[in-house]
Amino acid sequence: MKILIILGHPQKDSFNHAITETAVETLINNGHEVIVHDLYDEGFDPILPYEEIPNGAEVDPAVKQHCQEISEAEGILIVHPNWWGQPPAILKGWVDRVIRPGVAYEFEEGDGGEGVPIGLLKAHTAMVFNTSNTPKEREISVFGDPLDRLWGDCIFHFCGVRNFYRRMFEVVVTSTLEQRKDWLDEVREAVNRYFPGRV
Repeated sequence: MKILIILGHPQKDSFNHAITETAVETLINNGHEVIVHDLYDEGFDPILPYEEIPNGAEVDPAVKQHCQEISEAEGILIVHPNWWGQPPAILKGWVDRVIRPGVAYEFEEGDGGEGVPIGLLKAHTAMVFNTSNTPKEREISVFGDPLDRLWGDCIFHFCGVRNFYRRMFEVVVTSTLEQRKDWLDEVREAVNRYFPGRV
């Protein structure tokens, strides 16, 4: 399978990078083709110009490449920290520019965009790994875990990806080396479960 991984974290030695490296290693060991984009390292431009908004608009070559890769991906994996209950701006800009009409979704002919979208992504499964410094109980009781709604309902289900898995690791700032090793084992187990090797 062709798996697309998008990483949105500015610190090279972050736990987000360790998650990504673990996922990549697991997927390659399982015989999958892996495409990885570290948005900060690549300097991805998150600003959506007005001219890019219409369906069928001309987009710059980097965005065009991302659009092609996500359309062809059979699995998608996103890794990012929880910042204010949202992805970092660079990743939100990636969503704005790449999860676009004609690539990730469309509406029925004659629909002005107010109806139910038709998902175009061929990926069977999307996985999202997040990190947070907010305890799980507080995240759910006070904030309602907006990232789960954002990625699961507002993005992947909207675009036709029905098999969705998400895991938030918390609290990273006070975690021990042993905890982080256990978390990476969880990443391996989850990736193996959703993207197993060929039998």
